[in-house]
Amino acid sequence: MAKHTLSTLEAFLIFLLVMMTAVTVALLSLLFITSGTIENHKDSGFPVTQSPPTTPGSTATQGSTLTHGSTATQGPPVTTTPEPPLFQNFSGYHIGVGRADCTGQVADISLMGYSKTGQNARGILTRLYSRAFIMAEPDGSNRVAFVSIDIGMVSQRLRLEVLNRLQSKYGSLYRQDNVILSGTHTHSGPGGYFQYTVFVIASEGFSNRTFEYMVTGIVKSIEMAHKNMKPGKIFINKGNVEGVQINRSPSSYLWNPPSERARYSSNTDKEMIILKMVDLNGVDLGLISRGLLFSYSWFAIHPVSMNNTNHLVNSDNMGYASYLFEQEKNKGYLPGQGPYVAAFASSNLGDVSPNILGPHCVNTGDSCDNANSSCPIGGSGMCIAMGPGHDMFNSTQIIGGIIYQRAKELYASASQELTGPLAAAHQWVNMSNVTVWLNSTHTAQTCKPALGYSFAAGTIDGFGSLNFTQGTTVGDPFWDTLRDQLLGKPSEEIKRCHKPKPILLHTGELTKPHPWHPDIVDVQMITVGSLAIIAIPGEFTTMSGRRLREAVQAEFATYGMQNMTAVISGLCNVYTHYITTFEEYQAQRYEAASTIYGPHTLSAYIQLFRALAKAIATDAVANLSRGPEPPYFKQLIASLIPNIVDRAPLGRNFGDVLQPAKPTYRVGEVAEVIFVGANPKNSAENQTHQTFLTVEKYEATSATWRIVHNDASWETRFYWHKGLLGHSNATIQWHIPGTAQPGIYRMRYFGHHRKQDFLKPAVILPFESTSSAFEVVTS
Repeated sequence: MAKHTLSTLEAFLIFLLVMMTAVTVALLSLLFITSGTIENHKDSGFPVTQSPPTTPGSTATQGSTLTHGSTATQGPPVTTTPEPPLFQNFSGYHIGVGRADCTGQVADISLMGYSKTGQNARGILTRLYSRAFIMAEPDGSNRVAFVSIDIGMVSQRLRLEVLNRLQSKYGSLYRQDNVILSGTHTHSGPGGYFQYTVFVIASEGFSNRTFEYMVTGIVKSIEMAHKNMKPGKIFINKGNVEGVQINRSPSSYLWNPPSERARYSSNTDKEMIILKMVDLNGVDLGLISRGLLFSYSWFAIHPVSMNNTNHLVNSDNMGYASYLFEQEKNKGYLPGQGPYVAAFASSNLGDVSPNILGPHCVNTGDSCDNANSSCPIGGSGMCIAMGPGHDMFNSTQIIGGIIYQRAKELYASASQELTGPLAAAHQWVNMSNVTVWLNSTHTAQTCKPALGYSFAAGTIDGFGSLNFTQGTTVGDPFWDTLRDQLLGKPSEEIKRCHKPKPILLHTGELTKPHPWHPDIVDVQMITVGSLAIIAIPGEFTTMSGRRLREAVQAEFATYGMQNMTAVISGLCNVYTHYITTFEEYQAQRYEAASTIYGPHTLSAYIQLFRALAKAIATDAVANLSRGPEPPYFKQLIASLIPNIVDRAPLGRNFGDVLQPAKPTYRVGEVAEVIFVGANPKNSAENQTHQTFLTVEKYEATSATWRIVHNDASWETRFYWHKGLLGHSNATIQWHIPGTAQPGIYRMRYFGHHRKQDFLKPAVILPFESTSSAFEVVTS
């Protein structure tokens, strides 16, 4: 393809941007690379090698060789919580569910997903939650836990810390093999909870404030599920969801063999898998629904209905589906409260978009559904896919509403009971050095991590900030020279291994201030009777997910476990970007350029997960090698946004009303009040208040104010407007729904301000404020 020629101004601006990044990393390297900054649990060095696959029907997409050792790691001091007695004389499982807030910062932090400079949090649309489900056999001998979390992805550091705290409280009850942490992949959650340099840079530093908030919320949800366990039954159902997804890289999909594509009616996975949990009396406990490629309740779809112009923390379309289901079941409760829990988990969503109107050139209106996602005028920056609504909020509601409605139908008709034993298998694997058996005589190798040129192009859901183009298979001398001068040249080995990917960033060879990408990756699977949940550490494309599911099901069948249902659970345990098929990799669109371990990544994962399936089917899990334990970096690049003292205007106090509510609003209008504000990130540190706002209705019969909405409600929005020298305003909006009852209402604001007296440490103090009362009328 023709190369893009940069203008002098473009080149100069790009050079300044890259230089600033490089200087920052270099300086921070000097500051943070010290002895004792890393706990790196090394491989013991005893190799365990698998033989080439001999399973009948194995193909070039299956098989690999593992070389790693077993490790024994001393954990923290353990204070074991006594196990509550379990009633054993029943048919079914002990089931526990729990939900806890894990929102973290809603200001002064980058939103994680689009990697767009300047897309930082400035308020909140909905809370983010961790939803935990624990299942144990009647005698308590085996148990598994699945946790769906409203975050972009689970980071390795997050998982390691959660497991560490679970071990401290429960001993060996909850472990790396039987606990799956899965991110919903909302692109509107805070970053800052990663340890590898690429993600730390994307997050503009590490935020211990958000990290602690998330860890605490995840652990709390598991603790709640543990305490709430009771005998129950699990039912499974499946069905297609129509009208909510498109394949955002259809030209890549076409690289897959025609005979393979002919077996499927669509280039996305439309099937949703839902688990319905009830107690022995038939009372609902909760659901996990996850669509295979538009599923969470497992379903496979990118939660990117909220686009990269958004600045409000929220859980996007899958979170909205959870919101609707939980509000339906928890009548009379505020969002985030009530006993019923509904999780919509991610699946093989790598090339699946909810922006169903497809890509069009925003300057001409013409379609740009081509191999490069580029427009004749303006290039890739003008090629954007739109959702079905009149704005991103409306699109989120439409897509999430359809997913919820289908899940509700499948839930109501779920009648196939899951029965059978529980099992779990896990290994740590060095994914940069896996030997893949293509057949009985030929092998290939995975690669050290690297990102290709098209990674920088972004997607039709959110294009990159620089002028790169998808489908790039040839490097550019300008960028190659700039990279070589700033970061060093990639080795011939890594360039050869990743072909045909032109390497933009050779992250597997960059180690300052810490490694830029993970080498050690979790592969994990749990089974609940005839259901196998495959925990994948990234984003599988549609066809990649199909191949993996088929391979796992075939492996189970080979060893006597017929009719297994395999479901892909995405964004689990550690993030490693994308996984395409070998054929899709050749096209080098965004997903392929982001397949960091090279063209044989999928084949490696297929063999690894087949090995787990075989171990479960043959009751040989105990014989699996543990693998090389991943590192846990203790000192990380701190957030680049400083903490400063909050200040109210002269003569004003925090919470004073600057713009009052109007006396009267009609249903369908927006009630708005502006207050003297303080930085909302303070509230992630001092959690005196559990919400930034409430909408309250006056009840004349009791002469009291009743809370009808909080900041987890879809109808409310909290905007923070940052000023100079610690000054800020907070705007609270209530988009009055058609269901609102006529009457007298008010809005309240809850915040925290940072105060620091001379020569004294800073303190964070709570405050609250109340608007004037206003009336809501129907017409």
